[in-house]
Amino acid sequence: MKKALITSALLSLSCLSVLHAGFIEPQTKVLTKLVAPKTAADVPTFAAGAPLSEAYVQTLGRMAYIWAWPLINMNSRHTMFSQVKESSLLGGILPVAPIGQITMLHDYMEPSQRFVTSPNQDVVYGAGFFSLDKEPTIIQVPDFKGRFWVYQIIDQRTDSFCEVGQQYKTEPGHYLLVGENWKGKVPKGVKGVFRSSTNIAAVFPRVFMDDTKADREAIRPLINQVMAYPLSQYDGKMKTKDWSKIPDLKRKKASGSAETKWVEPSTFPQDLERVLNQVKPLPGEEALYSWMQSLVDASKKNPKLKKALVKAALDTEKEIISDMFEYRNNGVDAGNGWRTQINAAQFGYGYFQRTATAKGNMFSNRGVETVYYGADFDSNKQRISAGKNYTVTFAKGELPPVNGFWSLTLYNEEHFFVPNKLNRFSLGTKNKSLVKNKDGSLTIYVQDKNPGGKKTNNWLPAPHKGNYSLYIRAYWPKSNVLKGEWTPPKIEVSTKKAK
Repeated sequence: MKKALITSALLSLSCLSVLHAGFIEPQTKVLTKLVAPKTAADVPTFAAGAPLSEAYVQTLGRMAYIWAWPLINMNSRHTMFSQVKESSLLGGILPVAPIGQITMLHDYMEPSQRFVTSPNQDVVYGAGFFSLDKEPTIIQVPDFKGRFWVYQIIDQRTDSFCEVGQQYKTEPGHYLLVGENWKGKVPKGVKGVFRSSTNIAAVFPRVFMDDTKADREAIRPLINQVMAYPLSQYDGKMKTKDWSKIPDLKRKKASGSAETKWVEPSTFPQDLERVLNQVKPLPGEEALYSWMQSLVDASKKNPKLKKALVKAALDTEKEIISDMFEYRNNGVDAGNGWRTQINAAQFGYGYFQRTATAKGNMFSNRGVETVYYGADFDSNKQRISAGKNYTVTFAKGELPPVNGFWSLTLYNEEHFFVPNKLNRFSLGTKNKSLVKNKDGSLTIYVQDKNPGGKKTNNWLPAPHKGNYSLYIRAYWPKSNVLKGEWTPPKIEVSTKKAK
């Protein structure tokens, strides 16, 4: 028996040796050849009909909600603009336009608007949304005669995909904005074509204006040529429109003090499906899309799983998205309690930053166009709040280094302007009466009471109650800003009482 076992083992080893030597019987066939996937298309998808647990749906649903939040937000704003019949001012304050067109303001943004948080009062804004799968859009660029201007043109992810502005030396004329699959002929006279990776896109022109009556008059002939319209209306000529005479679209003012609610957790399953169909995955996102599609499919078949997905959205809105709103929870440390973004409008896989920006200061420009600094705390690491007198002092030669303009803006807890008797919400390049100190430095007084005398020129009125935040903009920043070599000044609590 023992001898038979030894003989059997030797025979087995002999067979293995033959196989390893590459000797295979002639009649043996290789039936399949398994290889590792080389592209996303080679990877097997989820098994159809395989069950998903409620806990799994809630866990993955949280990530899906964070990812989808900005895309749903953009879709909702696009839907609102799609209901507009002509260029007008919604409620007398917000520029709205039919899809494929632009509407411009003719003055600064009104404090009562609730369309978007963290607006500025340095530029004349415009706004327009597009459905580029329907028809391309012509964008007009007038000759701004040395005045700073920039057009922010973004896709549904809120990423910029065009360089149009003074710093890019963009020539006046007509430009064509097309969708991802457009293959038409570019008409004569069009100076350039910009292709969006998504069919929903938007443009927000910004044109700098001094806070003076004279400049308000001087800017109007220029902004009246800022227009967009469907390609079918292009005739090679510069069109004009007097934006000071557009109709007032009557509508009740937004209720409450917060921004209009653009993302509704209770409809998340349907909204997620919509944006997955609207926006193609970035390279490397295919697995993420497959995961999220499995949630959509499961929620459509099983009411309990749909309920679980809605719960995930509600919990994520409350526990994660709401905290993203504060400046302290976005960007990187810029020194002296300030935070700054380094990937605005170029988020890529930065899902947290994309959603936090969409929540707290949506439609931020790219860093090479604008560097933003937000602060919620003073130099003592205490929350900036009413009842205290703050000073922000820029040392001599240490104003924000820009080729465009800079400003310091005050926002309330909802990131909107605080109404005050001076109707003043920011100070900076646009203000021609700022008073410097004897040593050449510039001190801005942030408090609820007028500091009196010449300090009034440098007074940034604060609210009488509640917390608030400060925000510095550096438009067309110089290289030392982009390299992080310039540090915003301290926000110091003053020991002197206002008169």
